[in-house]
Amino acid sequence: MKSQSLTKKSNSPGDSKMKKLAVIYHSAHGHTEHIAQHIAEGALSVADTQVHLLKAEDLISQPHHLVEFDGVLLGSPTYFGGVTGTFKNFMDSTGGLWRTQQLKGKLAAGFTVSSLPAGDKQTTLIALFTFCMQHGMLWLGNPILPEQHQGVPYDEAANRLGSWSGLMAQASHASAADAFVVGDIKTARMFGRSFAQTAHRISNETQN
Repeated sequence: MKSQSLTKKSNSPGDSKMKKLAVIYHSAHGHTEHIAQHIAEGALSVADTQVHLLKAEDLISQPHHLVEFDGVLLGSPTYFGGVTGTFKNFMDSTGGLWRTQQLKGKLAAGFTVSSLPAGDKQTTLIALFTFCMQHGMLWLGNPILPEQHQGVPYDEAANRLGSWSGLMAQASHASAADAFVVGDIKTARMFGRSFAQTAHRISNETQN
């Protein structure tokens, strides 16, 4: 399994135990990968967090690695109103884990990218949500309020696309992989940080 692993250690003894998170994505042209990297950076800003960046295509033959993580963030471009064929193949490869419910209770969230502000991204997030529900996972939406309502310029605003079921980002067709407005990058980092914080909070509440 190929992965890029990043870790932020505790600044003081006695902090919560390390949480191991995975950002799993497919990216045909680099846009979804770019957002995945910023999500990982956001998650990494939380102490005692380890983040693995994983390509969906590398997990198709070894989906059992998913059981190693406390939480997973799943990302795919939106193609014709759904996840890519590659990401669907990854989802389908987890049938054995579904039969044994080995992912039950793990935290999950989703993100997607399209070339238009709408682009039917909602159906992609619903597909990811349904997949996680069938595995008995705990879905975390996007809690970030759209900042344009507070007077922040639209392209600089967090959650400018107004998505609460997961993260949405937009990059123009045939643009460079990093051609996102500031607001989408900000949203990705905030989304990753929120996910990591929630993973730690759930763990602490369970232990108390």
